[in-house]
Amino acid sequence: MDPEVIERQRRRKAIYLLPNLFTTAGLFAGFYAIVAAMGGKFTTAAIAVLVAMLLDGVDGRVARMTNTQSEFGAQYDSLADLVSFGMAPSLIMYKWSLMHMAALGWQWGKIGWLAAFFYTAMAAMRLARFNVQIGTVDKRFFRGLASPSAAMVMVSFVWMCDDLGLRGADLWLPAWLLTILAGGLMVSRVLYHSFKGEKRKDRIPFFGILVLVLAIILYAIDPPKMLFATFFLYALSGPVLFAVRWYRKRRRGRDEVAVEDDDNVLPR
Repeated sequence: MDPEVIERQRRRKAIYLLPNLFTTAGLFAGFYAIVAAMGGKFTTAAIAVLVAMLLDGVDGRVARMTNTQSEFGAQYDSLADLVSFGMAPSLIMYKWSLMHMAALGWQWGKIGWLAAFFYTAMAAMRLARFNVQIGTVDKRFFRGLASPSAAMVMVSFVWMCDDLGLRGADLWLPAWLLTILAGGLMVSRVLYHSFKGEKRKDRIPFFGILVLVLAIILYAIDPPKMLFATFFLYALSGPVLFAVRWYRKRRRGRDEVAVEDDDNVLPR
């Protein structure tokens, strides 16, 4: 067998320390978010999920930069993501708001925890589908809302409301709807920009620097509101662009039919 093929197979099966340290740190952050939510520290729990998202973006880049990608690392990363972006957000939302639906009756209580389970199950399916579609889809787009983005929609909403002094028991309906929406978008066929296939530019316009500075200032002033606005608008961008593409395609089809009808009309 070709020595290069043997080396590639060995590297796929190898376990590398550096990228897996970042994955483990992200897993720890997700687990700690669950522990913090159980103690009623919802702001701390939301920040822990945010840290997990940042670490999730680092481990893959570290693996590529150091040429230490492996099959073990890919599978370990998915399992860590399930904890950080599947279980943690749903349990945070349940502990903060959905559990209070039981005060309306045992049926409502069951609807509350089933919504949390629905989100977790959709996150698991989203990660499984992503794993089997690697190398077969356009890297510029995600099919369905990525689990870290869905998680940030959930926890930034909790963080924002907790920061404003709003009680989850009073916001069970928006919390329930947001949980179902985020879970459903993860397994949808709606396309989202991944920002991975964009061509890198060495130079950016001066206006771009001003926008970047303004964004940093706004995030520094009010992180929870800015995070929720950013990720909620990103979550809505997929369905909106899908509707726009569908409308344009339908309109183009009507125009083509109209042209064909005009061609078939006999001159008088």
